[in-house]
Amino acid sequence: MKVAFYAPLKPPGHPIPSGDRAMARLLMAALAKGNHEVELASRLRSREADGNPIRQAEIAAMGRQQAERLIRRWRALPEAERPSLWLTYHLYYKAPDWIGPRVADALGLAYVVAEASHAPKRAQGPWAEGHAAVEAAIRRADAVIALNPTDMACVRPLVSPSSDGGGLHLMKPFLDESPFQAAMAARLRHKRELVTAYGLDPEQPWLLAVGMMRPGDKLASYRVLAEALAGVLDRRWQLLVVGDGPARAEVEAALAPVGTERLRFAGALGAERLAAAYVSSDLMVWPAINEAYGMALLEAQASGLPVVAGDSAGVASIVASGATGILTTLGNAAAFAHAVRLLLDAPQRGQQMRQAALAKVAADHRLAVAATALDKILTAASLRAQREAGSRALASA
Repeated sequence: MKVAFYAPLKPPGHPIPSGDRAMARLLMAALAKGNHEVELASRLRSREADGNPIRQAEIAAMGRQQAERLIRRWRALPEAERPSLWLTYHLYYKAPDWIGPRVADALGLAYVVAEASHAPKRAQGPWAEGHAAVEAAIRRADAVIALNPTDMACVRPLVSPSSDGGGLHLMKPFLDESPFQAAMAARLRHKRELVTAYGLDPEQPWLLAVGMMRPGDKLASYRVLAEALAGVLDRRWQLLVVGDGPARAEVEAALAPVGTERLRFAGALGAERLAAAYVSSDLMVWPAINEAYGMALLEAQASGLPVVAGDSAGVASIVASGATGILTTLGNAAAFAHAVRLLLDAPQRGQQMRQAALAKVAADHRLAVAATALDKILTAASLRAQREAGSRALASA
């Protein structure tokens, strides 16, 4: 199947790494693994973060213009060379899809949304137009895929129950496990390289935190982490922090009371060096304030790394508390510190969690598993769209 792919929040080629960029790329990889031909339909970022109505109108106009160009270009092609399905990844009121529904309607394509967030409270206010566009896109969709179970309650009322491939589908977050498997095979070498690069002590447990350094929820997570680790200073450990961004000074200030001898800041790392950090560490620590699910937490488990994280429905969908890690009350630094201490004091339990994490990823979160699930949903949605188009044609005859 030829699939037009669009990520309005952050395109897969964006230079700044994030979980959104990673999942956009992974969805394209899953499509390719399912033998679909994928075309990136647009790189337009529709996100408008400030509630500026003029800027929102400009972005919407650019979206309509791009839609018209795509319609003209694809109409000029033989039908067999056109996309038969449009897949939009991650839309919400600040980043609606101004392109996909228009193109799908004009060309009779199936329209599928993955990771849609619907916030009814945004029906009024500075993002009301974006909210309305998201709501219309969800209603228009031939299928909606949820990656975060937290999103389902507000999305479900907009999706008509269906027995023919439509409706709302929950799909587990996933990744390509092969880079992490390769890193595990060279764990001792990677660990030696990290000792040299950052002056880490190989005789102490290494804690790892991975997160962008930006104001808001990420900074809040770093502050909870700092407070929690300040309560575990009676144990031996060092913390390697991977990430960068505009709030780096605030992150460093928050963690400073932990002590410079325990802290190592690596900055942003490329995929290979990040995988090396995962497999070389002993415990992933991330409070996950308002995290959708946390790609870094999934990557850690794919590397056999136990996790201590804040508990939310999204995080709980990828971390099995008590088996692959420990989830603590969101924002509770004391509970987080207690969980870290438990695993520092019981390395054998950590080893058991390593094996359980690898088994969970292999069973539930591999790229091949996702490719099969995605193919099933898209194939059914495409057939559904074809049937509906046929019914409309008969009705108008």
